Amino acid sequence: MKKYSLHINDKKYEVEVKDFGVTTATVVVNGKATTVQIEYPEGEDAPIIIPKVTRKTAPTANSIPAPMPAAAATMGDAIVAPMPGLILKMLVRVGDIVKAGDKVAVMEAMKMENDINSTLSGKVLSIDVSEGDNVQEKQALIVIG
Repeated sequence: MKKYSLHINDKKYEVEVKDFGVTTATVVVNGKATTVQIEYPEGEDAPIIIPKVTRKTAPTANSIPAPMPAAAATMGDAIVAPMPGLILKMLVRVGDIVKAGDKVAVMEAMKMENDINSTLSGKVLSIDVSEGDNVQEKQALIVIG
């Protein structure tokens, strides 16, 4: 989509905006893809975005789908990390159907195991982290559509 060179505290970052939604965007920073949350200033409305229509195929019973990179998710909303921590276990796979309240991951934070429950209902479009990854607060973990 668009590429930028950002200079922050004398450090250069090459940033490419791959996918831009109403509440999330997929960006590549120095070669690493990530999904970011978008917050608009108070009183400013989010832009109207017409998403691309893509055809998704359901996984077969004999296949185990690999997690899609964040850039592959063209629409959907993210389940985000409630706090910084370590992803211990992912309990869903791409293609799974989840309901709001379903346990989707286990995370270690402040020396305690914490269940991550889905805040959304729908199909898992992408899993943006792996077991063993350290995550930041509000970092996208799973995209649901």
